[in-house]
Amino acid sequence: MKKKNVFRYAVVPVIALALSATAMAQDVAAVSADTATAVLDSASTVMFDEGALELDDTAAVDALADGGVYGQLKSKFMDGGVFFMSLVAIVLILGLACCIERIVYLCMSEIDAKRFMGELEAKLNAEGVDAAKELCRNTRGPVASICYQGLLRVGSSLDIVERSVTSYASVQLGNMEKGCSWITLFIAMAPSLGFLGTVIGMVMSFDQIELAGDISPTIVASGMKVALITTIFGIITALVLQLFYNYVLSKIDHLTAQMEESAITLMDILKVYTNK
Repeated sequence: MKKKNVFRYAVVPVIALALSATAMAQDVAAVSADTATAVLDSASTVMFDEGALELDDTAAVDALADGGVYGQLKSKFMDGGVFFMSLVAIVLILGLACCIERIVYLCMSEIDAKRFMGELEAKLNAEGVDAAKELCRNTRGPVASICYQGLLRVGSSLDIVERSVTSYASVQLGNMEKGCSWITLFIAMAPSLGFLGTVIGMVMSFDQIELAGDISPTIVASGMKVALITTIFGIITALVLQLFYNYVLSKIDHLTAQMEESAITLMDILKVYTNK
């Protein structure tokens, strides 16, 4: 599967989905805010006896007035500082796009290697090398690619075939790991941006203390709030990307094991075929 097609069908929809979800969330938040206002206005005209409003109803009204989960997240996002929080959000979106692109590519590259090698052996023994090559060309994934490279050198010594298969396996491994460096970069950037926001928040706190000439909890709280929120969001972003990255590594390890096992099987098949 070509990388351009993977980017078109995996990464672009993710970015479009993120943008549409953001717009939808804003619309929902606006509707929720209007609904909350209407509810509170109508509730103010009703006379309640003391203690008549249950705790759950109070919590529901408060949640409605605050705009729900989206309102809470938006509030925290604004409290953390739009600039640094936007950078963390961009890192999260780009990192997820790279992870999903790799996952789609690796899933499309994975086949039933044992079944394929059985079909390859049957084709080679029944119809010859050309039929086996055709099977490899029509099968996706690195396993079929390294088998095709080995079949191209049928007639040469087995050492030459083995070196060719080993060299091309390294090329396929590089293709599977392509883009992983960007994921590790985003994993490192997310907490770093959070810590940078922490430092900026501390500087803001000291500036406000200097201007006021007094150490007051109210003065210090605003800067400390920026510091803590940016750090929290940066760490959460890094954790999410790390989970996806570990899954990508597990898929790469699985495909690498498939290639190694298939290369050994191919050499055994070719040894038997050349001795006929």
